[in-house]
Amino acid sequence: MCAIVSLGPKAGVLHQYAKKLIAFEYKTQSVKKPHSLLFIGGLGDGVATVDYMEDLVAALEKTPWSIFTLQLSSSYDGWGSGSLDQDIEEIAECVNYVREYKSVNFGPGRIAIMGHSTGSQDVLSYLYRPNPLLKSPGCHVEINSVKRPVIDGAIMQAPVSDREAILNVLENGTHRDSPSAIREHFNKMVEFARRNTSSGDGTMDVMLPIEWTTRIYPVTTPISCRRFLSLASPDSPKKPSLDDLFSSDLSNDRLHETFGAIATQGMLRHKLMVLYSGRDRSVPKWVDKSNLMQRWKTAANQNGKVEIWDSENSMIIPNASHALSDPDQHEPRRILVSRVTNYLKTLEKLS
Repeated sequence: MCAIVSLGPKAGVLHQYAKKLIAFEYKTQSVKKPHSLLFIGGLGDGVATVDYMEDLVAALEKTPWSIFTLQLSSSYDGWGSGSLDQDIEEIAECVNYVREYKSVNFGPGRIAIMGHSTGSQDVLSYLYRPNPLLKSPGCHVEINSVKRPVIDGAIMQAPVSDREAILNVLENGTHRDSPSAIREHFNKMVEFARRNTSSGDGTMDVMLPIEWTTRIYPVTTPISCRRFLSLASPDSPKKPSLDDLFSSDLSNDRLHETFGAIATQGMLRHKLMVLYSGRDRSVPKWVDKSNLMQRWKTAANQNGKVEIWDSENSMIIPNASHALSDPDQHEPRRILVSRVTNYLKTLEKLS
């Protein structure tokens, strides 16, 4: 189901790709657009919440590419009770919908997915996880064992570690709590969460008290014990959770299980493009961004056995903030748009 709408000044088509799930396609009616870029935001994001999308939409307006911004069950405040499993099943549903929609209207086209922040965890999970998914132990979230379709391209922007972002808060404290006080709150949350996810039949989420979660997260989003433990991953780096994909202290063996499995799973026809923000306040000062990117590249390329990492377009964007939303982000946005459009042009040439 689809309808032509105007989202403020943004014209396009609103698609219902599954029950209660929509995607907004930015497009004009004057240009044939057989190719599709599906955009997945981070925690708290939804349709039209990431500012640099305006730049990408403008850059792609006269090209054969249209952009779809996805609304998942975990969008907006839904992230607190969501899961990567549910996200990638819904992304697969949208890929199938868009592929059929574009094929009927324009013939075969390319499809790429792009994730911002935690949306990058969705992208990597889409590429490396079993297909179809196996239900995660202790997770009540329904998965339908959807067979994920192969995609042509994949982009991760600001793939930061939620766990290290939390550790940064614990180290520095907040305007409300000292480091020792916030650590005490965190430990209490971990103990409560462990106690309320390891018992019972796993059919229902238990939510953490909001008066606790707001000491660490600057929002009043209800957060389940299950999702908190996945994001905080207190047993990392030895036993990382599903959400802990980008921490700098993960072992090379773990990276080969995630990045290194992309080629083995065969979900990606081209290469993986990664854009890291050089001035991302979500990244602690102790993280060596260049070294981390090199380790991801080595793992993705299986120590030189394959070429999955897009070395031509992947980069750390100088001075870029997390979502490139600060007032001084004109040049970082220009670089992002240039890299993404160049990558998409390469996809058009795939045989």
